[in-house]
Amino acid sequence: MTDRRDLWSYREIAAHIGVRPDTVRSYRKHALLPEPDVVERGRPLWYAETIHHWVSRRPGHGWRRG
Repeated sequence: MTDRRDLWSYREIAAHIGVRPDTVRSYRKHALLPEPDVVERGRPLWYAETIHHWVSRRPGHGWRRG
């Protein structure tokens, strides 16, 4: 069984990147968010590590070419 503390919902992702949960849902709808690591009762969830990795590679956020 998955440790729920390590999984983030739309709400946790939104808080981490400073947007509303509906914005994160829109990212997923438009394939801008990684596929969920786990789906529990129909709810997508991501490991914090997955989201940290995604954030570091988002255009205009995190990693940039010198």
